[in-house]
Amino acid sequence: MERRFRKPEADLALSPPTPSIAQHGSRESRTHTLRIMSNNHLNQDQPGRSIRGPQSALTDFLASQNISAARIRADAEARRATATANAASNTPATERSEQVEEQEDESDGVVSGRSAAAAARRARDQKRKKQQEAIAKIKKSKAYKKRKRTDSESDDDLALALFNETMTPLPGQMGNCEICGKRFTVTPYSRSGPEGGLVCNPCGRKLAKDEDANKKQKKKKGPAPKGVVGRRKIQSRILDGTYDVGAKPLVTLCIETLAKNIHLADDIGGLPSPVIDRIARLLSKTRLLDSHTLDLFLQPHHDDLKVYDAAKLKSDDFIKIFQLVPQLKRLKLRNAIQFGDRVMQYLTTRNMSLESIYLHGANLLTEDMWAEFLTRKGSYLKGLQVYYTDKHVSDKTIDTISNVCPNLTRLKICHNQEVSDEGIKCIAKIDTLEHTFSIKNVPDVDDRLLDAIHENCANLSKLRITDSEFMTDIGFTRLFRGWKNKPLSFVDLQKCRHVDAAKPRENEHMVGLCSQGFEALMEHSGTGLRYLNIHACRHIPGETFEKVFASDRTYPQLRYLEISFCEYVNDFIVGSIFRSCPNMKEVNVFGCMKVKDVRVPRGKILVGVPNAVGMRIEGVDDASN
Repeated sequence: MERRFRKPEADLALSPPTPSIAQHGSRESRTHTLRIMSNNHLNQDQPGRSIRGPQSALTDFLASQNISAARIRADAEARRATATANAASNTPATERSEQVEEQEDESDGVVSGRSAAAAARRARDQKRKKQQEAIAKIKKSKAYKKRKRTDSESDDDLALALFNETMTPLPGQMGNCEICGKRFTVTPYSRSGPEGGLVCNPCGRKLAKDEDANKKQKKKKGPAPKGVVGRRKIQSRILDGTYDVGAKPLVTLCIETLAKNIHLADDIGGLPSPVIDRIARLLSKTRLLDSHTLDLFLQPHHDDLKVYDAAKLKSDDFIKIFQLVPQLKRLKLRNAIQFGDRVMQYLTTRNMSLESIYLHGANLLTEDMWAEFLTRKGSYLKGLQVYYTDKHVSDKTIDTISNVCPNLTRLKICHNQEVSDEGIKCIAKIDTLEHTFSIKNVPDVDDRLLDAIHENCANLSKLRITDSEFMTDIGFTRLFRGWKNKPLSFVDLQKCRHVDAAKPRENEHMVGLCSQGFEALMEHSGTGLRYLNIHACRHIPGETFEKVFASDRTYPQLRYLEISFCEYVNDFIVGSIFRSCPNMKEVNVFGCMKVKDVRVPRGKILVGVPNAVGMRIEGVDDASN
C-alpha cells in the first residue's frame, strides 16, 4: 500500500488501485491505495477530515437537491448569529457592560458564526444562480413558447410560473397545504388547490364536496333538448295520430307554459272548462298535481271535477274536495290510492247528490262501505265506473247496485277479481242501461253471457268483450244472428282467442272469435259499424277476410279498423279493405308479417308496416288506381 504524506492535516480518501500496480498482478493489486490529499482539492463544505465511501439513494437525492448536513448547520448558525446581533442592538447600555465578559468568552463562537453566515450567503447565491439558469432554460422550451402565444403575461412572470410548477413536491416529500398551510406528506392522489398548489387530505375532501355540489346544481333538469328525444316524441305522436303539422296553436303554447310554471299561479278559475281540463291533464302527466296545485281547480260553482292522477293526494285532500265544491255532480279520480272508508263515510254523510262517480285504484274501500254508500246515495247515481278495486267489489255489490240504483244508465266494472257469472246475471236485471256493455279482462265468463246479451239487450250501440278464453265461435255466431238489436257502431273483441303455448295454431273447439262469428258480426252491424277492433283474433282465416271484404261488399261507416296480429292478413286483404270501406281513415296491421307492399289510397293511413317508408304510411295514390 502506497502512502504519501504532504500535510499533517490532510484528508483521507479511498481510490481504486493504480494501473501500474494492477499490471504486475502483485499482492498489492488486491488492495486499495490510500492517498492523502490536500483540503484544496475538496469541497469547502466538507469537514476537515472525512472518508468517502458508497452513498445511499437518499444521499444522492439530497445531494441533487443541494441539501447537505453542512448547509443545514450553516443556516442554523447564521440564524442564531442574526438573532444574537438583533438582541445585542436592542439591549440597554446597563446590560451591555454585564455581557462584555460573556461576549469575550463567546468570541470564538462569533467567529465561527460569521463563517457560517458567509457559507449560507454563498449557498443562497448559488441557489439564485441555478434558479436563473432554470428560468433561462424554461424560456427556450416548447411549453413556454406555446403558452406565450395564448397568454398575456410578461416574459419573466410566465417563466417564473412555469418554474414554480416544476418545483411541486414529489410523492413522498413534505409540502405545505395551499389552503391551511399545514405540513403534510405528498401522495400521488394529492389534490391541486385553486392556485395550483397542493392541499392536504382534509382540505381536499372539502374541495371535492364543493365541486360535487356545483356539479349537481349544473345538472338540474331543464327543458329537454330538441335532439333525439324530440324526434322520438314527434314520431310517437305521429304514430298515435295526435301530431299536428306546423306550429302549435297559441292556446296550446299558453297552456304548456302555465303547466310548467303552475307553482306561480294563484287562480285559474276564470278560464274556460276545456282549458282547465287540458291543464289538469298536463299536470297529471308530469306528476305535479298535489295538495297545493289541487286548490287551483276547486271552485265553489263547479259541478264537474276530473283528477287524472291523484297519487300524491291524501285522505284530507279528498275530503277538502267535498268541502269546497258543494255543488259537485260528476267526479272522476284516477290513482285514488288514499280514497278509503274515511273519505267515503264523509261523502255519505254530506248533503251531496253525485250523479256520476269514477274511481280508479281505490283499493282501500271495503265491501261494507260500498254497500252503505250505494244504499244512501244510489238513487241519485246515473253513472258508476269502478277500476282496479281488487276483491272489494263483488257479486254482492253488483246485486246492491241492481236494487238501489233505479236511474243508472252507465255501469263499468273493470279489473275486479270477485265478479263472476252471478254478478253478470245481476247486471242483466238493470233495464235502464242505455247503449254500452263492456267486460274487460274477465276470462272466466263463457257463452252463457253472450246468450243473455242476445235475449235481454236490444238497445246497445257499443259492445266490448276482451281477453276471453272460454267464449267460442258458436257463441258469437248465436249472439249476432237474428239479434233484435240495431247495428252496433263500436265493437271491441280483442284477444278473444284460444291460448295454448304448446300448440298455438290448433283450435279444435273453436275458442274465441273465428270465421263464422266474424261473418255474423259483419252481416249484423256492417252497415252502421264505425270502429272495429279484432286485435289478436288470430283464428280468423284469410278466406273469411276475403269473403267479408269482397268487391261486392261495402261498409260506408267504418272508419277505424284494428287487425293487428291476425297472421292471415296480407297485401290483397288490406287492399280489399280500403276498396270496401270508402270512408276508412286508419288501419292498424302490427304483427301482420305478410303485409309488405300495399298501395295506400290518398287520405287513408296504414300503421304498423316495418319498412323504410316508416311505421305510419299516409296514402298518396288516387282511389282510381
